[in-house]
Amino acid sequence: MMSVDPDFAFAAFDRRDRSQDGAFVGAVKTTRIYCKPSCPARRPLRENVEFFATAAEARGAGYRACLRCKPDEVGRDREAVARALKLIETAEEAPSLDDLAAAVGFAPHHFHRLFKRDTGVTPAAYARGVRANRAEAALSGNGSITNAIYEAGYSGPSRFYAETNGRLGMTPSAWKNGGANVTIRWAIADTALGKMLLAATDRGICRLSFDEDEVELRRRFPAARIESGGAALAKLVKSAVRAVNAPGRMPTLPLDVQGTAFQQAVWRELTRIPPGETRTYAQLAMAAGNPRAVRAAGTACGQNRVAILIPCHRALRTDGSLGGYAYGLDRKTKLLEMEGVA
Repeated sequence: MMSVDPDFAFAAFDRRDRSQDGAFVGAVKTTRIYCKPSCPARRPLRENVEFFATAAEARGAGYRACLRCKPDEVGRDREAVARALKLIETAEEAPSLDDLAAAVGFAPHHFHRLFKRDTGVTPAAYARGVRANRAEAALSGNGSITNAIYEAGYSGPSRFYAETNGRLGMTPSAWKNGGANVTIRWAIADTALGKMLLAATDRGICRLSFDEDEVELRRRFPAARIESGGAALAKLVKSAVRAVNAPGRMPTLPLDVQGTAFQQAVWRELTRIPPGETRTYAQLAMAAGNPRAVRAAGTACGQNRVAILIPCHRALRTDGSLGGYAYGLDRKTKLLEMEGVA
């Protein structure tokens, strides 16, 4: 049985957070009815509600489903989306919307809406991401580029170029050769947390780190054109320094980072945490739509390439301890103190 953080759950329940539908249910002790978080019914007193990870657990405890919000249908929706994700990820060619919807028992238009609600992207966009990730992995090997493109599920090179243009940010040969023909500009600046390395492509910041230098940047991008500074970078550096020195007043800066759908969901939830507050990995996993992926949520935090800008320092272990931080727990502690977290 999965545990549900009662404080996080009640806050979502109290504000009728639709994004948490399917992540848990709230069961009212006085009426013996369980509801989804967005249920429009009047909210009970805090002491009269308990939370379960699934509707089945609530039924096992003697509760019955609310006839107004129909929480059991949300569970069915989430199961259908999960099955569709697996179908997309294991298919040699991307299935059509009609085929996906038929496989999980929904009308195409309705399923399209459910899928986007739960994942943040359309089925077609998710399938493109799966293919691009396959291609990226294949292109990092020693085989031919053309074979890698076909192995990833594309109908041909022209389709690969059309779909990945702007997403990968590099040509296939550049991926194969460690960033060939890509220009990355970098600078090091003093901050309240020590020396900060900032690197950016033409699309945005691709790395913000500490205790690193040009040598480390070249190791990560061995074939890219690595250039120092420049007027275009100066403005980004100035804004990034402000972000590090005052993380509670985060500016909006362009980023050039990529991840899996789940990683992007976790990063999105990290950016939604208000300054001065924290979330546990369990809460992040729940908010990202997969309450069982607690360890994966922690891993997504660790794979954040732009420290501070995606505020993974606001993520804690489920027991409330600091957990890890790529640049040292002293920095994590200082960042939280700067935001007013004890």
